[in-house]
Parts: sequence; structure tokens; C-alpha cells
Amino acid sequence: MKRIPPQLVAKLEKRIQSNSLRQLGSTRSPIDFSSNDYIGFSKSQAIFDETHEYLLHHQWNQNGATGSRLISGNHPVYTVVENEIACFHQTESALVFNSGYDANVGFFSSVPQKGDFIFYDELCHASIRDGIQLSNAKAYKYTHNDFEDLERLIQRCQTELVEVYIVTESIFSMDGDTPNLEELTTLTEKYNCHLVIDEAHALGVFGDKGEGLVQYLELQDKVFARIMTFGKGLGCHGAAVLGTTDLKTYLVNFARSFIYTTGLSPHAVATIGIAYKNLETQSQSIEKLRNNITVFNQQKKLAGLQPMFVRSKSAIQCAIIPGNEKVKNIASQLQEKGFDVKAILSPTVPEGQERLRFCLHSYNTEEEITELLNTLGSLVFL
Repeated sequence: MKRIPPQLVAKLEKRIQSNSLRQLGSTRSPIDFSSNDYIGFSKSQAIFDETHEYLLHHQWNQNGATGSRLISGNHPVYTVVENEIACFHQTESALVFNSGYDANVGFFSSVPQKGDFIFYDELCHASIRDGIQLSNAKAYKYTHNDFEDLERLIQRCQTELVEVYIVTESIFSMDGDTPNLEELTTLTEKYNCHLVIDEAHALGVFGDKGEGLVQYLELQDKVFARIMTFGKGLGCHGAAVLGTTDLKTYLVNFARSFIYTTGLSPHAVATIGIAYKNLETQSQSIEKLRNNITVFNQQKKLAGLQPMFVRSKSAIQCAIIPGNEKVKNIASQLQEKGFDVKAILSPTVPEGQERLRFCLHSYNTEEEITELLNTLGSLVFL
């Protein structure tokens, strides 16, 4: 078997030397503080059973559909589910993609045109950055959640001949913090910009029915496009771009990550629809998650750990522990005590910003949260 080129071996060796080599994780510890399954939908027997009953009721389980949705993959369940998603999120249309990565790459590579400007938060997800790199628009990052910096960029580049796209996330995946969306929508309206918000880590977490932060703040009519990812709060595959009907039509015609790929299976799409229906009825799970977020913030303060944490009111809580070796060591000790906690290393985050990333869930108990933070305190205050 032919070996990989020496340059690739050297890059791997560099990762090993810096103690930052990525590896597939082993079996999880019993107490989950690492997955994005915020309200437990991925392990829901009810959703599993309801999906099969839904397909059987419509006799859709007998109609297999594989291929691009523009050829043979546009199963009838897509139309039903996309309409339900659009209604749930109070928008004109929804277009389902195979993943959040595909949705972001498809949107940003095709919608902004040559000569347009994209201004994106410096901590935006890699999928957004990759999509922007494939775009012909000019792109500049602004300081994290700093709208004075953003406004300076807009003023420097704005003309009547181009479109300006402002890109951020409602919940940032590595910090768990959120921008001031009311202020941001005011700014984008002032300069007639197109605001695009990735809501991957807000779906299932914010809003009475887990609609996301934009709807929770009643800002949906002020946002050009939202990207909703289902692999977090909904516990299943796929994502959707929300926007106008014209935007959906444009993406169907020009988003290459939509056009040139096999669509999700009917079962996967039906699972998305059933997960949304469960959001309507699982308010107790969402409320339990919110309570756990409150408990976590209270307990980290009582344990004297608050200064090391990034301020967050979301299900993502991060403790900054600089140095790959140090943070990996603490994560390993927590795992040995039964807590599934992951270390986030550089270069995934900037050097010196290495961290423990805690993901909270509706199924975590208050006792587990308290024990976790007390254990963390005993390790960092040695």
C-alpha cells in the first residue's frame, strides 16, 4: 500500500510534538457533558417510533429515493417537512441540506456575488469560513461581538453598487456566548445590510418551543437568512436555510453543496419533521435544560471557578485552561471520575485559549453538575 507523502507525515508529526493531534474519541464516560444532544432527542425512543409510524401511515417507507433532489431524490416528505419548518420558524421558506456544513458552504459560496462585501465575526464556525473562501465576494472579519469595529468596516466599504452581508452566530460553538442581536439588527437596518445568523446551537435551547434565539427576541423579520442545524438540539441529521421563497429558489439553482449531492433519505427527513413536532410538546425538557444552565452558573460561582469561565447563558460553558498538555490532563482526570468532558486544543482555538468545553443537557442532574464543578475545583486549585 502506497504511503502518504512526506509533507503530510511532517504535518502530523508537528501536531504530535505540540500535543494537538486530533483522534477519534473512545467510548464515552457515563455522565454526558460533551455531546450537543441538549434536550435528549438523539436517544428518544418516542421520536424513533413516531418516525416509523409516520412513514408507514403515508406509505412512504415503500418509496425509496436516492440521488440529487434535482434528479431522483426529492421524496414527497421533503415538501411536507420543509413547509412545517418554515411555519415553525415564521418564515416564507426552508430548504433542507444534508448538514450544517453543507448549508453554510452552499449559502456563502453562492449568494454573495463578485464585488459584494461579507463582514463576519472572527469566531465564526469553520463551515462559514470555508463557504466564504469559495465566494467571489470580498470578506473581512470583525472583532468578536464588537459592533463599533463592524460599523467602521461597513462605512469604509459601503457603496450603492454592492450588497453587504453581515454574518454571525446566535450562540458561538467554542465560547457559548451570544452577540447583542437587537443592536446588530439596528446596525444592519441602518446601513441596509443583509444579516445572516447561524443558529446551530440555539435550536432547542432558546424560545418557549426551542425556536432559537432570533425568534425568542422576535427579530425574525429583520434577518435575511438563518441557518438551523439539526445535529445538535434536534439530535438528528441535516440543516435548513430559512429565508424568502426567492432565496430558496436561488439556492436550488446555484448552491453546489445542494445540487451535486445525494439528498437525505426519507427516513432522515421524516425524523427531522417528528423532532420538530416534539419541540411543540417537550417544553418540560427545554425548561429543565434552562434550569440546569442556571444551576451550572450558580455552582461555578460557589466553587470559585467563575473567573476562568467565558460568560455564557447558553448550554455551552467553557473554562479557559491555557496549554494543550495541561487542559488534556485535567480532562483526562475528569473522564476517569466518570464525567464525559472534552478538552478543546489549539489550533482549534487560539494558542493560550485552550479550554474545557462543557455541554449541558436536560437529562443532567443538579447533583451531577455540582459534583462535576467541585471535582474541577479540586483539580485546578491543587
